[in-house]
This record gives sequence, C-alpha cells and structure tokens, in this order.
Amino acid sequence: MKPLAYQLGFIDFYGRNFAVNKDVLIPRPETEQLIDEALNLAGKSYLPSVKPGERKLKENPLILDVGTGSGIIAITLKLEIPESTVVGLDISKDALKVATKNAQNLKANIELRTSNLLENYSGEKPDLIVANLPYVDKNWDWLDKKALSEEPAIALFAEDGGLALIKKLLQEITQRNWHPRILLEMDPSQQETLINFAQTLGFKHQKTTGFIISML
Repeated sequence: MKPLAYQLGFIDFYGRNFAVNKDVLIPRPETEQLIDEALNLAGKSYLPSVKPGERKLKENPLILDVGTGSGIIAITLKLEIPESTVVGLDISKDALKVATKNAQNLKANIELRTSNLLENYSGEKPDLIVANLPYVDKNWDWLDKKALSEEPAIALFAEDGGLALIKKLLQEITQRNWHPRILLEMDPSQQETLINFAQTLGFKHQKTTGFIISML
C-alpha cells in the first residue's frame, strides 16, 4: 500500500509542509535532531525553553547538504539560519526537482546541484556539512523491507553495513583538505564503527545525539 505521505503528496517536517513523492524518502522524525544540532552550532535555540549553545559557526556560514533529496534539511536550515548560504547536492535529478519545488513553495533561497557526493562541487570550503545519506543495510535482521518497498532504494540502501557512502564522503572531505564541522545521520548500531573509521582519517568525534553524530 502506498504510504500516506505519498498519497497526500506532502508531509510535515520541523513545522513546515514539504512536498514528497516516490522519487524521495519520506522524512523521519529523527532527522529533526540534525536540525536541532545545526541550530545549536549556530548559537540558536531550537526550542523556546532551551538555552542556545555557544556559537561554533561563523556569522554567515556556508552549509553543504550532501544527499539533499527533497531538500528538507537544506531548506529548513536556510529558513532557520537565514544569514547562511546553503547548497544542496544530490545524485538524483528527480529528487532535485522535488527539492526545487519545495524551495520555491517555502521561499527558501538555496542552491541545488546534481552531484555524486562532492564530485561536482567546486565552490568555497563549507563551514558545516550535513548529510542524511543512505545508511540502511539490507541484511539487518530487524529490517521491514515491505514497509520500505515504496521508497527509492537509491536513497535508502548502502553497502559495507550501510556505511559505504558515509565513509566515502568523509574520504572526499579529507582529500580536499577541508576541516568543517560535520553532522551525520545513521542508525545507532552503526555509530561506533563510523566514529572509529572517522578517527583514522583525522576527524574528532564531538557528540552523539540519537541518530546524529557531530564531528570536527
């Protein structure tokens, strides 16, 4: 059965309606944690009752959203951090059509580019890289493949225990000699493995919050 979000053609994310279709993933609540962590790095409160953290980004940060999909992360960050410059990258042209529609609907001035990870990005060094890349391992015992069957496999599954693309992104960042802050989403069962791998490349683990790892 087609998921309700696809039937409706939209879903709520961080208090805003985003268009979705079969070319993009349906946003999950855990991804909102990534927004919270980015706002914290920008010295902004993500809840009225939560004191903002110390600003760790410059006042006008350049943010790269790698694997932007429907654009939910890139657009939300631009609207929540209006002084930022946000670029969304995705290998799927069909997904970028959805992201473009969402950016127009929500009046978010972001740049969208077709790119396999960082391959086609030649701009300035980013201050923050955020990524909710495919991280699902098809061999997980608990995986409900039927529940995921309507969503695009290219946006869900990755080799190497689900970490192949995330590892490749970290390698590409290293090859460019960049030193941005990084926020990555993945399953908690993968986090220790990824942290150990990242440390071999010289990254430092800052914190883990739910599904989100913060590194530098």
